[in-house]
Amino acid sequence: MDSTRATVPGSITAGTGAPEACPEGVRVLKSAGEIADQVVRLAGEVSRDYAGECPILVGVLKGSCMFHADLARALELEIQLDFLKVNSYGDRLTSGTVRLQSDLATDITGRHVLVCEGVVDSGRSLSFVLDLLRGRRPASLKVATLLDKRPCREVEVPLDYVGWTVGADFLVGYGLDAAERYRNLPFVGVLEE
Repeated sequence: MDSTRATVPGSITAGTGAPEACPEGVRVLKSAGEIADQVVRLAGEVSRDYAGECPILVGVLKGSCMFHADLARALELEIQLDFLKVNSYGDRLTSGTVRLQSDLATDITGRHVLVCEGVVDSGRSLSFVLDLLRGRRPASLKVATLLDKRPCREVEVPLDYVGWTVGADFLVGYGLDAAERYRNLPFVGVLEE
């Protein structure tokens, strides 16, 4: 698939204009086309595994926003969407303390829940989220992430659907930020020093 014009079923066309144009200090790691292909692949797995069910896709804000939306649009399932927001970051580094800033609006008791993350790095935030949601007795609880920063893991967490395993570089774009910058880049890039 052409990396400059990729589509996710039901979504807008990714990569219109000059999608691979990088701001200074950012290097493309995964292009818009590669991301679209990976989202479609993951959506196929999720659709197969949840066939006949109506899972709740929980987006962990803000980093999952693009992945959550694109995955939802690519699924061949009836779904519900919800969001929660946690915070553990300063300008660039994790503080180590995770706080719930905004909770779900949906009762997940007895429901199938798929947590969507843009990137899993230390595992602290995701561990916090999973502990919180397990306490609400869902029928099942799984995790989908576009990016698994395995070298950064401090807390082991289960990942059921993974786009790519990547290194320890600081990543931006496709929902990921550095001090709230770069979220709207259509690709995932490495923020270089």
